Amino acid sequence: MSRLIPAAERIVRARELIQKARDLPVPAGAGKYDLAYIAQVKDLLQQARDMVKFISYQPSANAEMKEEVKKIFAEADQANQEILH
Repeated sequence: MSRLIPAAERIVRARELIQKARDLPVPAGAGKYDLAYIAQVKDLLQQARDMVKFISYQPSANAEMKEEVKKIFAEADQANQEILH
């Protein structure tokens, strides 16, 4: 059985995943239109969203954590726009 990850650590890990998506090297051949590159970026951003999506529903989540979750979703959307468009 896997251990539970505290909400604060989930937020940190989600930000690391978003940064990892930003740091992926753009392939030389097709550039940012390479399907494998697009899939990797989208997968990392989805992992970041999945990491924090249930924090808002936890009874122990305070207003700060809920606000951080909203910021993570906004950062993921912004990273998607910056990287792929």
